[in-house]
Amino acid sequence: MVVEAVASEAAAARKHTEVAVGILVRHDGALLLSTRPPGKPYAGYWEFPGGKLEVGETVEQALRRELVEELGVAIGPAEVWKVTEHDYPHALVRLHWCKVHAWTGEFEMREGQAMAWQQLPLDVSPVLPGAYPVLQWLSEERGIAFVPPESDS
Repeated sequence: MVVEAVASEAAAARKHTEVAVGILVRHDGALLLSTRPPGKPYAGYWEFPGGKLEVGETVEQALRRELVEELGVAIGPAEVWKVTEHDYPHALVRLHWCKVHAWTGEFEMREGQAMAWQQLPLDVSPVLPGAYPVLQWLSEERGIAFVPPESDS
């Protein structure tokens, strides 16, 4: 009982890391995923691109900055579509998911990551577990069954 109480207090004391995430949707409905770069937690796992909000940034500002830094593209309009939370061992994250249908520039993997345009269900794995709820919602929107990606976690 004492161990459980200490664990709950530790979890409650953790602060959320606010993250802007871009769901880039191509004209044919394909979604852009990229791998986590070497040296970061979950390196090699597939994810939607994005990153942490800096002090004073809005979600849209952070997403614009991150996609230029990571992928070399400038995005069009981006509004928050869904917000989820996921508790990873290294961070408690609040994910602000934005659908993006317009961008300019050529994709450059500036952090040594791989990228892939994917239709649902995804062909790539493993996928970061925090993306599962969004993949389920996207599948439901398209009227297809959600197939959870295989994971090594």
